[in-house]
Amino acid sequence: MSQVIVARGRGVVTFDMKRNAPDDATLLQFLLGPSGKLRAPALRRGDALLVGFNEAAYRAVLRGAGTGLARR
Repeated sequence: MSQVIVARGRGVVTFDMKRNAPDDATLLQFLLGPSGKLRAPALRRGDALLVGFNEAAYRAVLRGAGTGLARR
């Protein structure tokens, strides 16, 4: 997986897993909800994982364009 895109509230955070992967604790902080389970919705498309919902991010991933948003 080359990118992980996390939508939280109105914000979107994109992790570039090939060039600048976060440590496990940081990634889990963004991916897991209060129950300790993966936040929903979650979508894997190609080499991208999108967690949470942001309409613009979903449109970009489903078109195959990545997010075009700032990366971490």
